[in-house]
Amino acid sequence: MIPFEKALPYDIIMGDVYAPKCPFCEQENVLLSMKPHEVQSVHEGKKKLLVFPCCKNKLTLLDSDRDYLLTDTVVRK
Repeated sequence: MIPFEKALPYDIIMGDVYAPKCPFCEQENVLLSMKPHEVQSVHEGKKKLLVFPCCKNKLTLLDSDRDYLLTDTVVRK
């Protein structure tokens, strides 16, 4: 089970991966620099460094499921 405070929600829309809100600068509908096949590779155990294009902050992705990306940092309160 993914810990909720370290879970970043995401959506896949027309082959692009979006976060509804940046956990750092709170910009809405952020296009993430990853593709759907990379979400699957994270789920299979490959870690990925994710840099947010809006504010250049970064997270390490550890796991994923159909709705959330598990990060190494607390992104929710």
